[in-house]
Amino acid sequence: MYQIKKASELIKKSNRTVLLTGAGISTESGIPDFRTPGKGLWEKVDPMEVLSKNTLYNNPEKFYKEGFKILMGIIEAEPNKGHLAIAEMEKLGFLDCIITQNIDNLHQKAGSKNLLEVHGHIRTGSCIECGEKVSFNIIKNKINKNQIPPKCNKCNGNIRPDVVLFGDGLPEDFNTAWDKVRESDLLVVVGSSLTVAPVSYLPGLASRLIIINLGDTPYDDMADVVIREKTGIVLPKILKYLKSGG
Repeated sequence: MYQIKKASELIKKSNRTVLLTGAGISTESGIPDFRTPGKGLWEKVDPMEVLSKNTLYNNPEKFYKEGFKILMGIIEAEPNKGHLAIAEMEKLGFLDCIITQNIDNLHQKAGSKNLLEVHGHIRTGSCIECGEKVSFNIIKNKINKNQIPPKCNKCNGNIRPDVVLFGDGLPEDFNTAWDKVRESDLLVVVGSSLTVAPVSYLPGLASRLIIINLGDTPYDDMADVVIREKTGIVLPKILKYLKSGG
């Protein structure tokens, strides 16, 4: 309980708090991460192969039958207590913004507003020729009709999901996230191993740091508070403390 109280007090005292989430918050919504031994997706398929830019362009059949299947597997997930607590913290004015490595839309579903998605999302896709945006459901329907790769109705170019694939550059949201962390008083890391670059560099910019993650991270020694517990348990407790004014 002491660590919960200390984390809450740091958030209260901070004028500008940024929160960063990784796959660990979404595993509690039934979405497997890549790395957890015995459960991670890497134990079943190689995401660096089936979810890569190279496979998308050079072997679209493999990408859409294997990689896209992974994306489809998370589209129906619902936010958990951790996502809901974060949205409430933001609503109450405790968070300046939320940076997420996740593509699962769960922060939006929970009600978060000021969100930076540094690995993209599964709400839409884009034509690689003309840039036309389409909903994720349109891509799904085209795949179900065996249109591989899915074609743009406007120019007949190939459509791809708006997620950051292995081999892609990061979107402008990452540059904004970099500035947000650098300008912040406090960074709260939730459910991230902090091993995936370049997002893993962000905690090095932080003035003060809280880490909430089941496993170790490379930044544990420099953090003001480290809590190794499920995010769905910790975040509602922090929220309760913040709302109590205790």
